[in-house]
Amino acid sequence: MSEYNGNGAPTRRSPTPGKAAVLAIGKAFPKQLIPQDCLVEGFIRDTKCQDLEIKEKLERLCKTTTVKTRYTVMSKEILDNYPELATEGSPTIKQRLEIANPAVLEMAMEASLACIQEWGRPARDITHVVYVSSSEIRLPGGDLYLATKLGLRSDVRRVMLYFLGCYGGVSGLRVAKDLAENNPGSRVLLTTSETTILGFRPPNKVRPYDLVGAALFGDGAAAVIIGVDPVPGKESPFMELNYAAQQFLPGTHTVIDGCLTEEGISFKLGRDLPQKIEDNIEEFCKKLMAKDKGSEKLGFNDLFWAVHPGGPAILNRVETRLNLRPEKLECSRRALMDYGNVSSNTIFYVMEYMREKLNVRKMKAGLEEEEEWGLALAFGPGITFEGILIRSL
Repeated sequence: MSEYNGNGAPTRRSPTPGKAAVLAIGKAFPKQLIPQDCLVEGFIRDTKCQDLEIKEKLERLCKTTTVKTRYTVMSKEILDNYPELATEGSPTIKQRLEIANPAVLEMAMEASLACIQEWGRPARDITHVVYVSSSEIRLPGGDLYLATKLGLRSDVRRVMLYFLGCYGGVSGLRVAKDLAENNPGSRVLLTTSETTILGFRPPNKVRPYDLVGAALFGDGAAAVIIGVDPVPGKESPFMELNYAAQQFLPGTHTVIDGCLTEEGISFKLGRDLPQKIEDNIEEFCKKLMAKDKGSEKLGFNDLFWAVHPGGPAILNRVETRLNLRPEKLECSRRALMDYGNVSSNTIFYVMEYMREKLNVRKMKAGLEEEEEWGLALAFGPGITFEGILIRSL
């Protein structure tokens, strides 16, 4: 059944039978909010860095990231209790996990509860859990602890996706879509949760990548509920997951390189990452668009775009290669500005902003003025491309 605005124009499309749709969304963050303007002084103080050159470089990076605010688990209280985290060369993986594991679970729990509240149905109606994180390490995993704390049924079917990095959120959507469409009546809770605790370390000139992380990444969690054939009057689908694809670029596995050591996780980002994405993004998007008759003949500017904001350079390269109008990546840039790069979570912050933007347009002018089709995209280690062709409902 369609909904209408004050002008009598429809404001909601009917779901496609058998296609998975996003039924609700939620997010959560740690309590500490750091304005980007205050980050440099705090980071230099907390790590006891006395190198003026490093400080100046971090100041430049903080400006170029376009980030304005970020949430972090790391705090002065934690560093007071674990001073070794700011000491070069200290074996601290045990201490980091003592902090990260409960923090990731707490954020996942808060995001899931917010999502379930928006959904409006009992938590025990959830049949599957997909749990995504690159920030915790333990057995059993956070998926079990989350299911227990939420009071889900003991026969809920769980999937863990660990250490996928920035494309983990879109991978989770792909897996949740497959579960929902192949298990009639199912409702899938997809939760992502990330913290930078495992990668926090004092600056060192031999590790310039650490400064990029300090200037760009933040902490948080997100959750969505995915299902097929929404119940009229009880569920409110807003994005349909039409087709999903994944592709890796052969020979690029060292461009994003992560290694777990006794000191935590260390990352190396190749300078050619934005160029690699630019060189391959057009073909990847065209393959996705060709999967439905409703989108195959559209131009890139006829779509709405939910792109994981890995950084401003990546967004700029995507915008340039696809010749997108500036407003097309507005939601991605806004999420980067408000939260930083929160790894797997960030795509959901972009999608939430996109939902707001599309709803405003629908209510003002009706469906004929609002894009029906869009793409959700993310990039990560591999180099891996994840994408979903989305239909706005």
